[in-house]
Amino acid sequence: MTLKDLSVGKSGRVVTVGGEKVLRRRLLDMGITPRTTITVKKRAPMGDPIELLLRGYVLTLRLADAEKIIIEEVAEMAETSV
Repeated sequence: MTLKDLSVGKSGRVVTVGGEKVLRRRLLDMGITPRTTITVKKRAPMGDPIELLLRGYVLTLRLADAEKIIIEEVAEMAETSV
């Protein structure tokens, strides 16, 4: 499944990051790397773009870019305080 297919409120773990060289490098630079857990927070009214929560920050990503990211869905994780 791709990140584009993940529903609002659901989380997924990145398996692979695809795309052309420049796009792939940009996604990796934004912190979207293998084994990173990403949660879909919101979708724009027309569905594009989507708002994601990863590594403690919020990122907005176009659906065209999100479909290049292969994920596996994970169960919701409880927030823990350190």
